[in-house]
Amino acid sequence: MTVMKSTLPEDARQVTGDALQSTLVDLVGLSLIGKQAHWNLVGPRFRSIHLQLDEVVTAAREFSDTVAERAAALGLPPDGRPETIASAFTLPGPKDGWVRDTEVVGLMVESLEAAIGRLRERIEATEKADPVSQDLLISITAELEKQRWMFDAENWPKDS
Repeated sequence: MTVMKSTLPEDARQVTGDALQSTLVDLVGLSLIGKQAHWNLVGPRFRSIHLQLDEVVTAAREFSDTVAERAAALGLPPDGRPETIASAFTLPGPKDGWVRDTEVVGLMVESLEAAIGRLRERIEATEKADPVSQDLLISITAELEKQRWMFDAENWPKDS
């Protein structure tokens, strides 16, 4: 049953819907990774990394809302239910318990890189299907790349 009528043709709607739903899963998951690391972070750089994790969580939550609303505007019901996120989530996550600051930085770089790689695939997929959604995905990618760079700079120079 379609409640909202889409302005996109059905094939473009399907491509865009898949891209937006996958992005929603990644963003909700990324916010959970960030919060889990935020709560269990230990080490001499606790405060600065703790605050940086909040920046990622805030960005991921705001973007997830924007992505979900974009999907809804196209007549595609977004699915952020816990069971959906849990079953579809594939980004690397933190280990159980306390996590050293250097490990958190490495985890965030790895998780953000994975999310960015997937976003770049979706950017390509939505180029013709829906340039408006593509533009949204591009702006999300830009912010996540900035966050990835900031985390990567935390562990420089790289340990040998």
